[in-house]
Amino acid sequence: MISLADLQRRIAKGELTADAAIARSQQAIAAQDKAIGAFVCHDPAARAAKDGPLRGIAVGIKDIIDTADFPTEMGSIIYRGHRPRADAPVVAMLKKAGATIIGKTATTAFAANDPTATVNPHNHAHTPGGSSSGSAAAVGAGMIPLALGTQTGGSVIRPASFCGTAAIKPSYRLLPTVGVKCFSWSLDTVGLFAAGVEDLACGLSAMTGRPELMLPASIPTLSIGVVTQDFAGDPEEGSAEALRLATRAVERAGASVRALALPEIFAEAWRIHTTVQQFEAHQALAWEYRERYDEMPPLLRGRLDATRDIRPAEYDAALAVAARARMALDAIFEEFDALLTFSAPGAPPKGLDSTGDPTFNRLWTLMGTPCVNVPAHVAEGNLPVGVQVIAPFGSDRRALTAARFIEQALKG
Repeated sequence: MISLADLQRRIAKGELTADAAIARSQQAIAAQDKAIGAFVCHDPAARAAKDGPLRGIAVGIKDIIDTADFPTEMGSIIYRGHRPRADAPVVAMLKKAGATIIGKTATTAFAANDPTATVNPHNHAHTPGGSSSGSAAAVGAGMIPLALGTQTGGSVIRPASFCGTAAIKPSYRLLPTVGVKCFSWSLDTVGLFAAGVEDLACGLSAMTGRPELMLPASIPTLSIGVVTQDFAGDPEEGSAEALRLATRAVERAGASVRALALPEIFAEAWRIHTTVQQFEAHQALAWEYRERYDEMPPLLRGRLDATRDIRPAEYDAALAVAARARMALDAIFEEFDALLTFSAPGAPPKGLDSTGDPTFNRLWTLMGTPCVNVPAHVAEGNLPVGVQVIAPFGSDRRALTAARFIEQALKG
């Protein structure tokens, strides 16, 4: 993979020009993407910006995020050829920081669960995950150093786990979702994929103009709670081994580690995530569902068919459960610097008929907390598996710092 932080250092020292860094990504896309299918379109003539902390950094944008220079088709035939007149704010933030938007990455239709043709870069017989399939695969294949995705259930952390990349789902609304096709306004979150945790910090800091998101020079001893989310089902062996490896590594590195059983309110919150998501999806996708029903992708259409009778009172009750769970989570973080759990049920499933299951991501998306995937294990078949690091809402630097500690401990 291509390290964003390493490119920044080399460009700053004059060892590499910004245009040469962009050319490296152009060459990698030309060599690999025909087999992987991470991009739906890209600009082979894109050049580096003249200045900015992200000059020389090629970025892929998930194709539900508006771009003035590329179509935004949302993975759907309904929007084929659709050309926004303006960039979404997150794209404008990247450009202001000097990044080069090199293309649009494949997404499941409307960021739901109908799979794309994108393959896992480490084993083409397996899924890259979804819905941010193209962004995860493009970074995991070493085509680009940074990509944007979105998460409503588990669509940043899970594909990052499957494709062997680092990724952050920041605190809810740290990055604006204006100009991003809405699925659930209470849940939708823009996130980043990169080679490693330092790369995430550099990218997020530069695009937001928040130097406080950069990693500290040294990381103090951490207190980590290990959460298995029993209410979400049992993990497969690949994820169980990844969590075991990460737990042992941080203990060896001097962290204080303790298993944590979450109170019942979190099981309730996990269960009602779908109520919130689907109630809002019916409103966010009301025009497409009513006017272009037959052109809706089949799995999404089936989900909407099955959930059209959710009543406002059920939705309101679900939001109240989420609020109580967030208060309970604040109390837990008085004891721990970070939580550590599964990023996905297991290694990426074989075949391209499924994008995987967000079961271990749903709760944390609902909580709005920053979550970071750290690659931790490679299962049989050269299939990556990650672990998920969680910090309190608004504590994105804390999440990145804890993730960096775990990343270094695993390298050990």
